[in-house]
Amino acid sequence: MTSRASVLPPLRGLRLDLSAQTQSQEELPAAVAHEVLGGRGLGAWLLLRERVFAADALGPENSLVFAPGPLTGTGAPASGRYSVSTRSPLTGTLFDGNSGGAWGSALRRLGYDYLVVAGACAARSYVFVGSQGVEWRPAGELWGADVPASLARLRDLHPRCEAAVIGPAGERGVLFASIVNNRGRSLGRGGLGAVMGAKNLKALVLAGDGGHRPPVADAERLKFVVYEAEKLLKSNPITSQALPEFGTAVLVNVLNQAGAFPTRNFRASQFEGAEAISGEALRKGYVQRRSACRGCGIGCARRTTAGGESGDGPEYESIWALGADCGVADLTAIVQAGYACNRAGMDTITMGATIACAMELTEEGLLAGGPRFGDARAVVEMTQATAAGEGLGEELGQGSARLAARYGRHELSMSVKGLELPAYDPRGMKGQGLAYATSSRGGCHLRANMLGPEILGVPKMIDRFATLGKAGLLINMQNLNAVLDSLSLCKFTGFAMKEDYYARLLSAVWGEPMEPQELLRIGERIWNLERLFNLAAGFGRADDTLPARLLHEPVAAGPARGQVVDLPPMLDEYYVSRGWDDAGVPAAAKLAALGLADAISVADLDMGRGAKAGVPAAGAA
Repeated sequence: MTSRASVLPPLRGLRLDLSAQTQSQEELPAAVAHEVLGGRGLGAWLLLRERVFAADALGPENSLVFAPGPLTGTGAPASGRYSVSTRSPLTGTLFDGNSGGAWGSALRRLGYDYLVVAGACAARSYVFVGSQGVEWRPAGELWGADVPASLARLRDLHPRCEAAVIGPAGERGVLFASIVNNRGRSLGRGGLGAVMGAKNLKALVLAGDGGHRPPVADAERLKFVVYEAEKLLKSNPITSQALPEFGTAVLVNVLNQAGAFPTRNFRASQFEGAEAISGEALRKGYVQRRSACRGCGIGCARRTTAGGESGDGPEYESIWALGADCGVADLTAIVQAGYACNRAGMDTITMGATIACAMELTEEGLLAGGPRFGDARAVVEMTQATAAGEGLGEELGQGSARLAARYGRHELSMSVKGLELPAYDPRGMKGQGLAYATSSRGGCHLRANMLGPEILGVPKMIDRFATLGKAGLLINMQNLNAVLDSLSLCKFTGFAMKEDYYARLLSAVWGEPMEPQELLRIGERIWNLERLFNLAAGFGRADDTLPARLLHEPVAAGPARGQVVDLPPMLDEYYVSRGWDDAGVPAAAKLAALGLADAISVADLDMGRGAKAGVPAAGAA
């Protein structure tokens, strides 16, 4: 990688070896921060360097990298975030989750920029990290406890601590188990919690104050840029009105009216029961109050009550996955199923999408006695059974790609690279199809979401049914989101703020000039690091695809009637724009320009041309 003169201190890390129950401190040169910032970028850099692409995702050789970003805890808008990176047991790809809450800020107050967890505990344990050092604690009384009970007990044992825990799903090896912190904020997708469970690690607990504060080079300048950025957030109709008033569920009616609201396992793109499960219906009948991540003025989250229970959510994706994707218009059942996922520590998107896959398998006569579309009670019961590992729930806990392959109908899994697609039908927004296909995580809307330009007209409206001419816009979005996950900031700020504000925030914190294009260049570097990891893990052009249904089955009715995704020309355009060859491998000149010429060996890339650790593909036989 390239180097640059800097006044920045080295990155300080803590490494835990669970197998040996040892810890060590380490430093990385400040040049690494200049190359990948922190958060997601630092996780990719470390995992690629340590060849985790060759690891069994559920084996002790896999590592978890917990990393806040350089803006975490500085007072920048919506910056109370951190990332966790690993090799996903669900997909086999490089994977990271990004979460709000105070855990990342607590790590920085202890003087660390990242924490690496390697090995596996011999017995069920949790790790306590305080200002006096690291302690290894037995987790016998915590094992088996759900997420809220685990967090409450840890707070009793360690007052004012910040904890990241797994629930019963992670303990049992559900491949889409999540990690959850004190404010109920989840690192939700890809099975990060299953990796912790395989390591016999119930929780990582931070407490005390090591006397460290996130360094800010120019506090007055930062204060001014924050003031300007907050004005933008308060004046933007999405961040000041739509999200605060209705939360992310405001999108239910928006996407349904556009004919891009996937229904019954993507067999249709409009749901007749959308109004009953909309953000407006949620607000009217279920919301107690809104809530927010620490340091966030948007407040998109919701505290709700349903059927005598109360809890967090559901967000738009959860309403869709447990609702329309399963043909269910019973909002009470959807909310209760979401609560069950939260208690167990499970990703609601994969949960709902896997139930939807099971429903179609049942209709096809392949799953005797399985759930059927429209059965609200079955959605709640299947969620609970998956958390408990009982009956069909044991199979559902492996995700839809494995479930569909088990019954010989791999094409009924609506997933990319083994990760279930979220709530945007790409037949109604073609650029989103390219975003899914090229995402480094698999079927993901957080790497880049074309909702803004294709549906909302932000920053401008483009033809959502057009096939070509979108690669450049998508790539810019992917690069910018890599930056946001690495700084680490909430992506919702992007509705009101542009890269020049992110560059100014970082300049004030680092005390060094940072141009917007330089920041986007860092995002491009991170994206190519992730591509190299996945190539070495066995992924290539054949995996940059979509489920056959979206490529070959036209939408039957509604605004997207007759539409499919014509992916090959879009992918060709994307590869050329990325500077990759026809196989999706970054060209030597591109890697050299990004300072990545020595990031991975030719032997490791050749090794990756083998099988992908048994992860079934939805789009291949």
